[in-house]
Amino acid sequence: MSQRTGIEWTDSTWNPVTGCTQVSAGCDNCYALTLANRLLRDQYTARKPASDAPNARRDPFAVRIWPERITEPLSWSTARRVFVNSMGDLFHVDVPSKVVRAIFEVMLSADRHIYQVLTKRPARMERFIRSNSDLFDRGVVPRHIWLGTSIEDQKAAFRADHLRNVPARVRFLSCEPLLGPLSLNLTGIHWVIAGGESGITHRPLNLDWARGVRDACVVTDVPFFFKQVGGRTPKAGGRLLDGRTWSEYPAIGGPSPHG
Repeated sequence: MSQRTGIEWTDSTWNPVTGCTQVSAGCDNCYALTLANRLLRDQYTARKPASDAPNARRDPFAVRIWPERITEPLSWSTARRVFVNSMGDLFHVDVPSKVVRAIFEVMLSADRHIYQVLTKRPARMERFIRSNSDLFDRGVVPRHIWLGTSIEDQKAAFRADHLRNVPARVRFLSCEPLLGPLSLNLTGIHWVIAGGESGITHRPLNLDWARGVRDACVVTDVPFFFKQVGGRTPKAGGRLLDGRTWSEYPAIGGPSPHG
């Protein structure tokens, strides 16, 4: 069963894998970690983790595989944008390559949907795509599977270099939560999301940081999506940036994959 979502830039979430490990400043207030530790703790800890680490069983945010969810998109008749692994990272080291491959096989089969795969580990993404090039026509990931990486501050900007090396038709950056000014090279990038952090301990967004990302997109003709200003709740600050709502997508995406 697909999960409808309030995330502005997608329609549904699909979580055949859950769990992750914090790797950079953008992870400090991770909403998925918070959700796993609160509302989903019992459900997640009842499932065996992928890792044999001593504390993994008790950790609700340890990486877990949900085989029964892998084929879900095959049953969705209505085309939609699907955020893959909103509750984890598909390219975490604890996710076996055979599981990643099975998930890509489903995405390739149910090609009426647009899949948005976001990772903080684009180097592993590149290695996987190249070592499984037989899945893709001429080794290139097709246009209905968008591959992206998160860049929250300049320290994480190197991830864009790894992403550029991934043979894919659509590559994107998620600059959320945006924690500082960014100088981005948008060569080979087809879409950029930016937004502030939400939650009780959110770090405030300086709108000049968002303006800098937007202006870089405008200059290079890269579609720009401003998700939120942020605040105590995701909707608190609204979505306006200089009086405008920015909701651009790559040309293939349009306002909706079916409309």
